[in-house]
Amino acid sequence: MNKREFLKASLVVGAASALTLKSEVSIAAASNKKKKHKNWVWIGPNPKDTEEELKTRYAAFKAGGITGIFFEADSEKHFRAAKSQGLEAHRWMWTFNRAELVGVHDDWYSKNRNGDSCADKPPYVKYYRWLCPSRPEVQQYLEQQVNDILDKDYIDGIHLDYVRYCDVVLPVNLWGNYHIEQTKELPDYDYCYCDVCRASFKEKYGIDLSEIQYPEASLSWRLFRYNNISRVVNSLSAIAHQHKKLITAAVFPTPEVARRNVRQDWTNWKLDGVCPMIYHGFYKEKVSWIGDAVAEGVHFLAGSFPLYAGIYLSDFKSDDEIRQGIQFAMKNGAAGISFFGNVTPAVLDILKEETPG
Repeated sequence: MNKREFLKASLVVGAASALTLKSEVSIAAASNKKKKHKNWVWIGPNPKDTEEELKTRYAAFKAGGITGIFFEADSEKHFRAAKSQGLEAHRWMWTFNRAELVGVHDDWYSKNRNGDSCADKPPYVKYYRWLCPSRPEVQQYLEQQVNDILDKDYIDGIHLDYVRYCDVVLPVNLWGNYHIEQTKELPDYDYCYCDVCRASFKEKYGIDLSEIQYPEASLSWRLFRYNNISRVVNSLSAIAHQHKKLITAAVFPTPEVARRNVRQDWTNWKLDGVCPMIYHGFYKEKVSWIGDAVAEGVHFLAGSFPLYAGIYLSDFKSDDEIRQGIQFAMKNGAAGISFFGNVTPAVLDILKEETPG
């Protein structure tokens, strides 16, 4: 083959490659356009709200691009009002952080590396009362809670929150609030070291936890706790799907942060969607970090279920920043946005402009 023939052949191959690439890009773009997006808000229903107020509020949500609501408490009035406007109505449930059993089942609560129980010595704040996921009775209790919630015909799904261990490491922006520096894992905040956890770990790995000099550095001990949470979540997921209803969860912002800070391995859960709390201000990051966090989550989920970028409206200094945050999320593969905070008409206008219908 002479030089002219080689160049001609190269041009043909190059053109074919360009057409193939253009075709793949077009297919991907078309697929993204067809993808069903959802946008959510977290709400604590106010029993004083009137039917007319709810009709106006939820109609505005629907018109502004919101597709579903996570309600922190049960209120048939609110759920039915939301559904009447074409919104999905899901019950938002605190999972492992439960104070109602203190004094009833104190033995169910997690213990830190020092042996202190959340039942009588909660970490950080008084409401931090963490149940131990190793205990079968804790799993059974949560399963019954989910079953009772989803038995109600006006509830479309369950949304899990606090579905993790206590924060062994807080977001850096909160360290000053508690006058601590968590540059390493401190025993006061490292859970759970109760007798049930120790016995279960030894049965599985053949290692006595007390014989490990630095348990905070043990990969097996870390994996044991990831799987503890995942086992319960997947059990709750099975119950939701038996009811033919959806299950989602609020989780820490990226798979790496979730595993490191709270022993939460959410990419291996069997969910219908996940809302990572990508609160950039908590981590002293710029708005652009929202896109980085979404990209990491989408990559490790590998299409197993959709990711809805959770954003904290108080973290933003202006409507322009909110717009940028939504754009960063959507450009990096988010299937929608989940708002925590006061969703104003201006926020709804931005959402409608920036997220596909």
